[in-house]
Amino acid sequence: MKRFVIITVGKTHSGKTTFAKYLEQKLPHSLVIDQDNHAEFINKYYRGLIPNKGPNTIKYIITQTIVDYAVNQTNDHLIICNSNRSRKGRLDLLHYFQQKGFIRILVHFDIPDHVLQERVSTTQRSTAIFRSASTFEEVLTRQQAESNRSDIMDPIEGEAEHLFIIKNPEEVHSITQKIIHIAQGC
Repeated sequence: MKRFVIITVGKTHSGKTTFAKYLEQKLPHSLVIDQDNHAEFINKYYRGLIPNKGPNTIKYIITQTIVDYAVNQTNDHLIICNSNRSRKGRLDLLHYFQQKGFIRILVHFDIPDHVLQERVSTTQRSTAIFRSASTFEEVLTRQQAESNRSDIMDPIEGEAEHLFIIKNPEEVHSITQKIIHIAQGC
Protein backbone atom coordinates (compact mmCIF):
# COMPACT_ATOMS: atom_id res chain seq x y z
CA MET A 1 0.00 0.00 0.00
CA LYS A 2 1.33 3.40 -0.95
CA ARG A 3 1.17 5.87 1.89
CA PHE A 4 0.09 9.47 1.67
CA VAL A 5 0.85 12.48 3.77
CA ILE A 6 -1.62 15.32 3.59
CA ILE A 7 -0.17 18.56 4.92
CA THR A 8 -2.42 21.53 5.67
CA VAL A 9 -1.24 25.11 5.17
CA GLY A 10 -3.05 28.22 6.36
CA LYS A 11 -3.70 30.86 8.96
CA THR A 12 -5.57 30.36 12.19
CA HIS A 13 -9.28 29.54 11.85
CA SER A 14 -8.98 28.78 8.14
CA GLY A 15 -10.46 25.30 8.63
CA LYS A 16 -7.35 23.11 8.78
CA THR A 17 -8.36 21.10 11.85
CA THR A 18 -11.97 20.68 10.75
CA PHE A 19 -10.77 19.49 7.34
CA ALA A 20 -8.20 17.12 8.87
CA LYS A 21 -10.76 15.50 11.16
CA TYR A 22 -13.26 15.17 8.30
CA LEU A 23 -10.65 13.63 6.00
CA GLU A 24 -9.57 11.22 8.75
CA GLN A 25 -13.15 9.94 8.97
CA LYS A 26 -13.39 9.44 5.21
CA LEU A 27 -9.91 8.13 4.38
CA PRO A 28 -9.35 4.60 5.73
CA HIS A 29 -6.16 3.98 7.69
CA SER A 30 -5.42 7.64 8.29
CA LEU A 31 -4.26 9.54 11.35
CA VAL A 32 -4.33 13.25 12.18
CA ILE A 33 -1.25 14.69 13.83
CA ASP A 34 -2.23 18.13 15.12
CA GLN A 35 0.46 20.28 16.69
CA ASP A 36 -2.16 22.25 18.66
CA ASN A 37 -2.78 19.09 20.71
CA HIS A 38 0.91 18.94 21.56
CA ALA A 39 1.00 22.62 22.52
CA GLU A 40 -1.99 22.19 24.83
CA PHE A 41 -0.41 19.15 26.47
CA ILE A 42 2.89 20.95 27.06
CA ASN A 43 1.15 24.08 28.37
CA LYS A 44 -0.85 21.99 30.82
CA TYR A 45 1.82 19.64 32.13
CA TYR A 46 5.24 21.08 31.25
CA ARG A 47 4.87 24.84 31.18
CA GLY A 48 8.27 25.31 32.83
CA LEU A 49 10.00 23.67 29.85
CA ILE A 50 8.60 26.09 27.28
CA PRO A 51 11.23 28.52 25.96
CA ASN A 52 10.49 32.17 26.74
CA LYS A 53 11.84 33.36 23.37
CA GLY A 54 12.40 31.91 19.95
CA PRO A 55 10.87 28.75 18.54
CA ASN A 56 8.88 26.44 20.79
CA THR A 57 11.46 23.68 20.41
CA ILE A 58 9.84 21.28 22.86
CA LYS A 59 6.60 21.38 20.85
CA TYR A 60 8.49 20.68 17.64
CA ILE A 61 10.45 17.81 19.23
CA ILE A 62 7.26 16.17 20.54
CA THR A 63 5.60 16.55 17.15
CA GLN A 64 8.63 15.10 15.35
CA THR A 65 8.71 12.16 17.78
CA ILE A 66 5.04 11.41 17.11
CA VAL A 67 5.52 11.78 13.35
CA ASP A 68 8.57 9.49 13.39
CA TYR A 69 6.66 6.88 15.39
CA ALA A 70 3.65 7.03 13.05
CA VAL A 71 5.90 6.78 9.99
CA ASN A 72 7.93 3.85 11.29
CA GLN A 73 5.43 1.92 13.41
CA THR A 74 2.16 2.21 11.47
CA ASN A 75 0.97 1.85 7.90
CA ASP A 76 -1.37 4.82 8.20
CA HIS A 77 -1.73 7.76 5.87
CA LEU A 78 -0.81 10.87 7.86
CA ILE A 79 -2.65 14.16 7.99
CA ILE A 80 -0.29 16.82 9.35
CA CYS A 81 -2.38 19.63 10.73
CA ASN A 82 -0.58 22.87 11.56
CA SER A 83 0.02 26.14 9.76
CA ASN A 84 3.12 25.17 7.69
CA ARG A 85 3.35 28.73 6.35
CA SER A 86 7.16 28.94 6.42
CA ARG A 87 8.38 27.75 3.04
CA LYS A 88 11.66 26.38 4.39
CA GLY A 89 9.95 24.47 7.19
CA ARG A 90 7.33 23.14 4.79
CA LEU A 91 9.94 22.06 2.24
CA ASP A 92 11.95 20.32 4.98
CA LEU A 93 8.81 18.45 6.04
CA LEU A 94 7.98 17.54 2.45
CA HIS A 95 11.53 16.32 1.89
CA TYR A 96 11.36 14.15 5.03
CA PHE A 97 8.19 12.46 3.76
CA GLN A 98 9.61 12.08 0.26
CA GLN A 99 12.61 10.22 1.72
CA LYS A 100 10.19 7.95 3.61
CA GLY A 101 8.38 7.08 0.36
CA PHE A 102 5.14 8.98 0.98
CA ILE A 103 3.07 10.56 -1.76
CA ARG A 104 2.74 14.17 -0.66
CA ILE A 105 -0.40 16.30 -0.84
CA LEU A 106 -0.58 19.94 0.21
CA VAL A 107 -3.92 21.50 1.06
CA HIS A 108 -3.66 25.28 1.21
CA PHE A 109 -6.45 27.15 2.99
CA ASP A 110 -6.51 30.51 1.21
CA ILE A 111 -9.47 31.97 3.11
CA PRO A 112 -9.91 35.77 2.90
CA ASP A 113 -8.71 37.68 5.97
CA HIS A 114 -12.11 39.28 6.57
CA VAL A 115 -13.65 35.79 6.94
CA LEU A 116 -10.86 34.76 9.33
CA GLN A 117 -11.34 37.97 11.33
CA GLU A 118 -15.04 37.19 11.71
CA ARG A 119 -14.26 33.61 12.79
CA VAL A 120 -11.70 34.57 15.44
CA SER A 121 -14.00 37.24 16.88
CA THR A 122 -16.66 34.61 17.64
CA THR A 123 -14.51 31.55 18.32
CA GLN A 124 -15.14 29.22 21.22
CA ARG A 125 -11.82 27.37 20.77
CA SER A 126 -9.60 26.89 23.78
CA THR A 127 -6.67 29.25 24.15
CA ALA A 128 -4.75 26.60 26.11
CA ILE A 129 -2.48 26.14 23.08
CA PHE A 130 -0.94 29.61 23.40
CA ARG A 131 2.58 30.33 24.50
CA SER A 132 2.91 34.02 23.65
CA ALA A 133 -0.56 35.16 22.55
CA SER A 134 -3.70 35.65 24.58
CA THR A 135 -6.37 35.59 21.85
CA PHE A 136 -6.84 34.16 18.38
CA GLU A 137 -7.32 37.72 17.13
CA GLU A 138 -3.76 38.42 18.26
CA VAL A 139 -2.54 35.28 16.46
CA LEU A 140 -4.32 36.29 13.24
CA THR A 141 -2.93 39.83 13.42
CA ARG A 142 0.59 38.41 13.83
CA GLN A 143 0.07 35.98 10.94
CA GLN A 144 -1.22 38.78 8.70
CA ALA A 145 1.90 40.83 9.50
CA GLU A 146 4.14 37.80 8.88
CA SER A 147 2.72 37.47 5.37
CA ASN A 148 5.16 40.21 4.34
CA ARG A 149 8.18 38.17 5.43
CA SER A 150 10.19 36.54 2.67
CA ASP A 151 10.08 33.07 4.31
CA ILE A 152 6.27 33.03 4.64
CA MET A 153 4.94 31.88 1.27
CA ASP A 154 1.89 30.17 -0.10
CA PRO A 155 2.58 26.70 -1.52
CA ILE A 156 3.24 26.50 -5.24
CA GLU A 157 2.91 23.75 -7.82
CA GLY A 158 5.83 21.35 -7.66
CA GLU A 159 6.38 21.46 -3.90
CA ALA A 160 4.45 18.19 -3.58
CA GLU A 161 2.90 15.65 -5.92
CA HIS A 162 -0.51 17.30 -5.44
CA LEU A 163 -1.62 20.78 -4.40
CA PHE A 164 -5.18 21.73 -3.57
CA ILE A 165 -6.35 25.22 -2.68
CA ILE A 166 -9.45 25.83 -0.59
CA LYS A 167 -10.84 29.34 -0.90
CA ASN A 168 -14.16 28.69 0.85
CA PRO A 169 -15.57 26.01 3.17
CA GLU A 170 -17.87 24.61 0.48
CA GLU A 171 -14.80 23.17 -1.28
CA VAL A 172 -13.85 20.89 1.63
CA HIS A 173 -16.07 18.00 0.53
CA SER A 174 -14.91 18.05 -3.10
CA ILE A 175 -11.22 18.30 -2.14
CA THR A 176 -11.68 15.42 0.33
CA GLN A 177 -13.23 13.34 -2.44
CA LYS A 178 -10.33 14.14 -4.78
CA ILE A 179 -7.80 13.06 -2.15
CA ILE A 180 -9.67 9.82 -1.51
CA HIS A 181 -9.83 9.18 -5.27
CA ILE A 182 -6.05 9.69 -5.54
CA ALA A 183 -5.43 7.32 -2.61
CA GLN A 184 -7.73 4.67 -4.04
CA GLY A 185 -6.02 4.92 -7.44
CA CYS A 186 -2.66 3.85 -6.05
